[in-house]
Amino acid sequence: MRGEASVVEQVRSVATRVAAGYGLEIFDVQFRREAPGMILRVQIDRPGPAASAEESVSVEDCARVSRDLSAVLDVEDVVPTAYTLEVSSPGLDRPLRRPDDYRRFAGRRAKVVMRERVDGQGFFKGRLGGVDGAEVVIDADDGRTHRVPLNLIARANLEVEF
Repeated sequence: MRGEASVVEQVRSVATRVAAGYGLEIFDVQFRREAPGMILRVQIDRPGPAASAEESVSVEDCARVSRDLSAVLDVEDVVPTAYTLEVSSPGLDRPLRRPDDYRRFAGRRAKVVMRERVDGQGFFKGRLGGVDGAEVVIDADDGRTHRVPLNLIARANLEVEF
């Protein structure tokens, strides 16, 4: 039986081709055992700012990618066991993982949790100011602008704004 990491790599390759046909990209692929059995979770994203509902991934996008991806995975026999396929978007409170994410969502509110304290703080909440070199600029709720090294960020998520 192929390893889970190998399955994820193969699924990511197939999913990338399918999503590209709809102008979408792959945000994440997971394959793991959960209570109901093996779950293959694919998160799709639309390139660009995704600042409004019209610019983000729709339910129809998820349905189209799910239908097409399921068919291709069956034909190519990529997944060696029974599984449930879930296709979704990263959500409004999406994780920020790459420097491009911080650039893309500049101006949006986020919470950034640090591995080590920066400016005496373990986390920051505020508006993203983009990336400058190897640092993320955050206009924090404390009224100050902080520059936090990308390599010290443990995790970061957009905050939902209404």
